[in-house]
Formats: sequence, C-alpha cells, structure tokens
Amino acid sequence: MPDALALPAILDLPPAAARERLEAWVAQRQLPRYRVDQLVRRLWQAPVAAWTNATELPVALRAELDQELPLTRLALDVVEQSADGTRKYLWRLPDGEAIESVLIPSGSRRTLCISSQAGCALKCAFCATGTMGFRRNLSPFEIAGQVREIVLATPDDKPTNVVYMGMGEPLLNWPAVDTSLTVLNDPLGFGIGARHITVSTVGILPGMAAFAQRPEQFRLAISLHAPNDAQRAGIMPIQKKYPLSDVLSAAEAFRRRVTFEYVMIAGVNDADADADLLISYARRLGAFVNILPLHPGGAPGLVPTPVHRIRAFAARLRSAGVEAAVRRSRGLDINAACGQLKVEMERKRRAVRN
Repeated sequence: MPDALALPAILDLPPAAARERLEAWVAQRQLPRYRVDQLVRRLWQAPVAAWTNATELPVALRAELDQELPLTRLALDVVEQSADGTRKYLWRLPDGEAIESVLIPSGSRRTLCISSQAGCALKCAFCATGTMGFRRNLSPFEIAGQVREIVLATPDDKPTNVVYMGMGEPLLNWPAVDTSLTVLNDPLGFGIGARHITVSTVGILPGMAAFAQRPEQFRLAISLHAPNDAQRAGIMPIQKKYPLSDVLSAAEAFRRRVTFEYVMIAGVNDADADADLLISYARRLGAFVNILPLHPGGAPGLVPTPVHRIRAFAARLRSAGVEAAVRRSRGLDINAACGQLKVEMERKRRAVRN
C-alpha cells in the first residue's frame, strides 16, 4: 500500500474513493470487513473530531487510525451571532489563511453559505472579499469541512441547504468544488439533496460548462447585479473577460432553472430601465430573480437602494410575469457581509500590533 503521507487526506476524497481507501486499509490489517462501514460513517454521516472519539472501535485501532489516517479540522477563530439568529464563522487554516461561513436559520431551514477560496481576485465593488485579493484555492476538505465543523459542534444545526456564495469564485476552483459537491450530496457523505445545493458564479464560462455536465440537479445562481455591459463592468471587472451576452448563452445550456442574483445599489442598477432589461433576460431563461439589498458593511462608498424603491423594482418584475423574491438583509448587527468579518479582524489585529 502506498505511503499514507503521499496520498490525499482521507477527507479530501469523494466518498466512494474514501471507502476504497478504507477497504484497502482494513484488508491490509486483516480486520473484519464490517469495520469499513463503521469507519466510512464517521467521516461525514456521523462525523467525529478525531478517531479517538469513535468509541465503537477498539482503543488500539483508534490510535492507529489517528496516526495513519488523521481527520483534518478547520480551527474556529471567531464566531459572531446576530439577534436574528444568523451566525458568522471565521475559520483559521493550517497555513494561517482564514475563510468565512454564514449559517442562516429560517424556520426549519438552515442555509449555510460557504467559501471556496481564501480571498478573491475578482474585485467586485460591492464585496469586501475583493479588497483582500486572492490568497489561494481551498481543498475539497476545506470547502466541505465548513459543513462538517457545523455538524461536529451541534448535529441539530446540520444545514438543510448549502450555497457556494461565500469568499471566492467557486468556478475558478472547479476541481475542488466538484469533489466537494459530491461530498455534500452523496448518501455516504452529508446526503444533502442536489436541489438544495447552489453554486453561485459571476459567469466563469469554462466552469459553467463543466458544472453543466454534472447529472445531479444542483442549482446555478448567476451574480448578475447589472443589466448591461457598461453598468456591469463598472462594478464587476470580470465583465471584460466574460461579457454578459456570453454568460447568458452559457446559462441557456445549463438545462436547469437558473437564479439571477441582483444586489440593489442606489443610483447604479435600480432604475425602471434596468428592471426592463432584467425582465427580458429572465423571460429568455425562465430564471428566478433574487433581489438582495446591498449589505452596507461590505461595500464602502456604495449606498443601498431604499426599501420603497426595491419594492417597486420587484413589483415591476412580477407584473411582467417574472418570479422574484426580495431577500431581507441578515446579520446587520454583526460582520455578516461576505469577507467583512475577515477584513474587520485583520484591521483589529493590525491596530493591536501598532
């Protein structure tokens, strides 16, 4: 059997490959085959922080597993809880980088917003993550591990829905995102239904094409945020590489219902003419429109569209037959905007050092 240290960590593998690794490990030690099911279950279905905690296993076996197939962890650096129940997590990675997750409860629904990169290279004007620049891609475990840590802390908080809308652009880290999708959805993984898992993208065309090849009914959300090339280029530099017309054409090939994410920014993208262009795109794709009030903490220099104007904008879409929902801002009393907690913590650390 190859040196374990030369192989990917067990939690970086999709469940089928992890099971194969464990089958070989169990067979090499001539252990009973039922041990495989016990071990696989402890990866994601009923996770343990370390093999030591898997009390159904003999003590000596647990020690050997911790030595040879250690279960990697994300270290919780900071957690903030809002009065509305929203929780923002800042996870510290072994190399010192940090990423964020946001858990949003709503009745029986618990949506976890997860990161796919440390930092982001795209510099969207309304996003705090863009101000820190791109640091590195996350591994499959570092992505799916955000769910695992929530479950380890409180099993009843297991997310019912997962959205790749945290730090980073998921489709610029497609290989790791691809594996993490399998971990989240596979019955041997977290078993979250594909229709409850959404990948959000600004419109990375190669990644959209790869995502469209997955047979599961995963959801695609497009960060649209402006209805024409000039407006979009003003707040989303990626527009110059992947024009809006090409992004919409790629979305047509997705063969599943698409969501348009549309952050409302006063005087930038909230006119009636903007709504009418958005209507034309939504009709063309049969898209659902998610209208998002700008979170003021994530976009210095930009002003949220007033509530009455957001309602009028949404009403205009609905009167034209477009399904649209206005999402209320969550976590306004904490650093809940994407990247905001990381930026704020780094600011405080610099202040202490100085």
